[in-house]
Amino acid sequence: MSPSRSARPPKGIPDGKSLLDDVNRRLLDILADDPRLTASELARRVGMSAPAIRERVTRLEQAGVIRGYRLDVDPAAVGLPVAAWVRVRPGPGQLPRIAKLAGQVPEVSECHRISGEDCFLLKVHVPSIEALEGVLDQFLLYGQTTSSFVVSTPVPPRPPAAGRAD
Repeated sequence: MSPSRSARPPKGIPDGKSLLDDVNRRLLDILADDPRLTASELARRVGMSAPAIRERVTRLEQAGVIRGYRLDVDPAAVGLPVAAWVRVRPGPGQLPRIAKLAGQVPEVSECHRISGEDCFLLKVHVPSIEALEGVLDQFLLYGQTTSSFVVSTPVPPRPPAAGRAD
């Protein structure tokens, strides 16, 4: 998958919004809970045939509504129990270096370009609070950082609801 997002589907494929009828919204909700369900099980849950469901899922994938299926690894289970959000304000001319460095630092699991005084928001996973210092030092070469530790996650990450924009 490409790291950049395209606003338009490939030529000849309908846009995602036009595909969001009630059945496809239900499919997205079901797949959000368990993306490993078979077409047969999805068909049973929505009351359609498996070939019809496969066709719908394929169209959602081709239109970019479904971008992929991901492995969700618990960072704490692999020895990285400390999570922090780090805002980065690059120094003059350092913007491209921050993005490049974020892609190279293995402790960075997310990097977002944001608006406001800071330009980047990074999610960092480390084995200890002390270990965060080494990660931050790499970014301090190019700008200022501000960190916030994740204390708990009362609402776990989830896909956006396929809401009705009508």
